[in-house]
Amino acid sequence: MKIAILKEMHPKEQRVAISPDAVKKFTALGADVVIEAGAGLGSAIADSSFQDAGASIAKDAAAACDNADVVLCVQAPTDDQLALIPAGALLVGSLAPLDVTTDLSRYNDKKLTTFSMELLPRISRAQSMDVLSSQSNLAGYRAVIDAVAQFGKVIPMMMTAAGTVPPAKVLVLGAGVAGLQAIATAKRLGAIVSAFDVRPAVKEQVQSLGAKFVEVPAEEADGETAGGYAKEMSEDYKRKQSELIHETLKSQDICISTALIPGKPAPELITEVMLKDMKDGSVIVDLAVASGGNCKSSKLDSIVTKHGVQIIGYSNMPSRAAVDASPLYARNLYNFVSTLMFTKEKTFLVNWEDELITGTLLTKDGATVHPMVSQIKGAAA
Repeated sequence: MKIAILKEMHPKEQRVAISPDAVKKFTALGADVVIEAGAGLGSAIADSSFQDAGASIAKDAAAACDNADVVLCVQAPTDDQLALIPAGALLVGSLAPLDVTTDLSRYNDKKLTTFSMELLPRISRAQSMDVLSSQSNLAGYRAVIDAVAQFGKVIPMMMTAAGTVPPAKVLVLGAGVAGLQAIATAKRLGAIVSAFDVRPAVKEQVQSLGAKFVEVPAEEADGETAGGYAKEMSEDYKRKQSELIHETLKSQDICISTALIPGKPAPELITEVMLKDMKDGSVIVDLAVASGGNCKSSKLDSIVTKHGVQIIGYSNMPSRAAVDASPLYARNLYNFVSTLMFTKEKTFLVNWEDELITGTLLTKDGATVHPMVSQIKGAAA
């Protein structure tokens, strides 16, 4: 069994799909791990560290892919990389299957068996494999750090002989994994934190972190899907939500926006009118920018200033913490592959009946087999 890892070629991507620790674990299962030279440099992992763990270093992507049975990736391979992956191989990574721009025919033409980790069912057994949670956690942390670095004010209250500096006020929109970590990080820095979410179930979590929960009085009992994600709300709710966010933003120094709806454009939560009423010099970090943005004035991978408000639109926050993001991601992939694709006798055998396999299986034998993705792609066509 040969497992190949290529250097990530997407702009701004510093992560790698394996760590020295994961190499040791895969080789203990009897797998040969081959890594393209320089693949870990963006995460401060030298080739020698991989070699010491038991991996082989290939001089280029072609050598790494030669006769590979499994290819692990962070983001989907480029067309040039895909051309090197052997037909019929297994590809495991974050393949953005719900993105309307994702072309799944690239995998079907080569009859690749692909597993997209974003589709992992949200059940307790899958927690150690959950790449969305491990990476979103770091995204929430990094969002606050970047906002503070851009902001021209200290965060905690400071009492000096020259006077008292009041604490900064931070509003977090969306209390999922990224939002909760943003709340915790802002609180640790000494900010006064408020948070908004359409799901009443997260209120207790927000308050347990010391933040105020901002909620819309509404008849709709729950804004949560069966999978635990936020769902799209009614027009009446959206109107009340917009009014509340508008009023709250007027007094805030920093806003971290994390609201996403799987398979749909990000909801617009911060309008042009709201920007005009925010404090001069305040900062917005739009973590939903890659899906259209919670603030339509945000610009992909840029910092823009609109009506005196600084808007940060970095699309790949986990990559900005790659030294920690890569080992966590690698551990997620190892737990998925080792648990579901190796037997107790350390032989490679995919458990096709397992719900985690069927839940993440994207393409197989030249066809798109995931029901939800097939439906979305069919509707888009």
